[in-house]
Amino acid sequence: MPGVATSVSNTSDCKGFIVRNRTIIMAGLPLATGALLLSACSSNKGGGGGGKPSYTIAFQGPLTGPNAQLGINEDFGVRLALQQANAKGDLPFTLKFKDADDQGDPAKGPSAAQQLIGDSSVVAVVGPTFSGPTKSAEPLFTQANLASVSASATNSQLTSLGFKTFWRVVPPDSAQGSAAADYIAKKLKAKKVYVLDDKSDYGVGLADNVKSQLVKNGAQVVTDSVAAGTNDYSAVATKIANSGADALYYAGYYADAAPLAKSLKQTNFAGTPMSGDGTNDPKFVQLGGAAANGWQFTCPCLSATAATDATAKAFVAAYTKLANQPPGTYSPEAYDTANTIISVMKSIGKDVTRAKVVDGLKTVDYKGLTKQIKFLPNGEVSEKGIFIYGVKDNKITLIGTVDKLIAGS
Repeated sequence: MPGVATSVSNTSDCKGFIVRNRTIIMAGLPLATGALLLSACSSNKGGGGGGKPSYTIAFQGPLTGPNAQLGINEDFGVRLALQQANAKGDLPFTLKFKDADDQGDPAKGPSAAQQLIGDSSVVAVVGPTFSGPTKSAEPLFTQANLASVSASATNSQLTSLGFKTFWRVVPPDSAQGSAAADYIAKKLKAKKVYVLDDKSDYGVGLADNVKSQLVKNGAQVVTDSVAAGTNDYSAVATKIANSGADALYYAGYYADAAPLAKSLKQTNFAGTPMSGDGTNDPKFVQLGGAAANGWQFTCPCLSATAATDATAKAFVAAYTKLANQPPGTYSPEAYDTANTIISVMKSIGKDVTRAKVVDGLKTVDYKGLTKQIKFLPNGEVSEKGIFIYGVKDNKITLIGTVDKLIAGS
């Protein structure tokens, strides 16, 4: 995907960050080298400034690959949280940063996780970003007793597989899928819906939840699957148009939703095209062009750029200054996740260990930018909310919460 490649080597200064040798691909967006270096400031001598011990909060997600923007969104959210926490000067330790690129690929999840587990300074991980790599990496995190808190992995099964050190700050696909189905049936009044997934853990899980709730709502459902990475979506687009469906729900990521949208634009499909949080990113609009207009998305995520309160505005300004781009999907959630971990570490004091962070997350109660973060015993966040976004005039805008939109219909 197009973008600016910036090579970053190990650098250090007084801020307390470290970035490993790597090339970051900023998909379709400019990256200011100075901003990246600012996020990478650290002292490798004596464990941090002023004789304080230093600990690393890491991030795992896609930083390269077809859907890298979703990982990059979160990566900078974590960087910002650590930068601000170090700058305040009231921590009894210095925070460092490290990331591992799993490309959103389940097969690469374990090796990325092992990079972080093998670094003894890492006391917690924000991520993984996608459900597939989360599922494959979590057994390793559990074995290492290393806390992993995802800002975006939504597959419903993840909290029922026995992972002892996994939490997430977003509701599962069972919540998003049910809300999507209710919106389609009760707000859009669709009688027949075409549900298409990309054969990934995320896509299949979300599609199944949408389908089951649509059936409960009395809608007729046509299901189909097309593997992620398919080059030509014309055949399935024709099937969608010929199905007579009033709405389409695509469960997959923006890299595939964009060519699907272009193919669908060439048909006589007159229904409402929708997708989930994996497509809800400006990159979809960039790749889809005019064909992206009219699409709607469900997302258990807050758009900080759509918020009007002072706290959200301050976050947007700081994030944009650091990343040289505005926050995207799950940037605020990643920021909240990192700050939640920092609050736990701060309550521990100087002697932070992986085990103590795990114990602290079980009872944490942190007011974040997006929600009050408290976890249920199974690792799910207690507060849930599903939002609807739409593309109009080549821009994604917030339409409202599912509950309020249905109530007003």
